[in-house]
Amino acid sequence: MSEKSDSDSAGNDAGLEQLAADVNATLGRAVKTVEFGRRGFTIAVVVFVLVVGLVLPWVDGYAGWEVLLGEAGPIPQLFAATSTGFGVLASAITLATRRWWLAWVCAVGGWFAFVDGILAVWSQQSTDISGVPGAGPGIGLIIATGAMMVLAIHWMKVAWSRS
Repeated sequence: MSEKSDSDSAGNDAGLEQLAADVNATLGRAVKTVEFGRRGFTIAVVVFVLVVGLVLPWVDGYAGWEVLLGEAGPIPQLFAATSTGFGVLASAITLATRRWWLAWVCAVGGWFAFVDGILAVWSQQSTDISGVPGAGPGIGLIIATGAMMVLAIHWMKVAWSRS
């Protein structure tokens, strides 16, 4: 009977070790991921609005994707790059993978892109060296700037939700 109780206790120990390993693995995944809830749908919709903004006119009749390729000045091009990088690509990757550290990347990058957007709008409203006022920002630039503000707010809320 002693041999059977030794084998039972060894089996229980192995079972407990396996259970502990499973719990630790699950806990490790939970710590690294984030749950979006309704906010995930909102972020996805705002990313779509940002994509629509990239198709509409930004500067002198050029669409956002044309500005991204270098058809306008450097400030709108910087905003096109940061809004596409952080607002579209990083957001899509974060929504797909649910990684918490990527939510922080989207939050910080979203605020950076939003400031770039404000500067891009301002650059289109300012006078240049010749004294001629800028043509003004296009509707797509304004939509993209607003979308980046909303994305930055939502990503910041998601990122802080894990703290």
